[in-house]
Amino acid sequence: MAKSVLIVDDAVFMRMKLKDILEKNGYEVAGEAQNGQEAFEKYQATKPDLVTMDITMPEVDGLEALKMIKDSDANAKVVMCSAMGQQGMVMDAIRAGAVDFIVKPFDTERVIQAIDKALS
Repeated sequence: MAKSVLIVDDAVFMRMKLKDILEKNGYEVAGEAQNGQEAFEKYQATKPDLVTMDITMPEVDGLEALKMIKDSDANAKVVMCSAMGQQGMVMDAIRAGAVDFIVKPFDTERVIQAIDKALS
């Protein structure tokens, strides 16, 4: 069975790009969310194998959503997505329980490498 991934990003274009990369590489997209609160709710509803989480989003940001998800499920696997120059936030995310991070704009090989590693 294909591994399922919840895609969280406030930019529709970024969600579409990730969805395209994932589906072409045999992953199933469990759902999409555009902010951290929605991410938490969709995570509870779909229980995906992995979450890709943007850091900078309206309402509830990626770091807060990561903590909410990890508090509810200690085994949750979350890969953070960040634009260049957010290294400090990425380190905070790793300390908060993220398993890896990928940098925007997305490089297909790097995305799949990070997700395969997180799920292995």
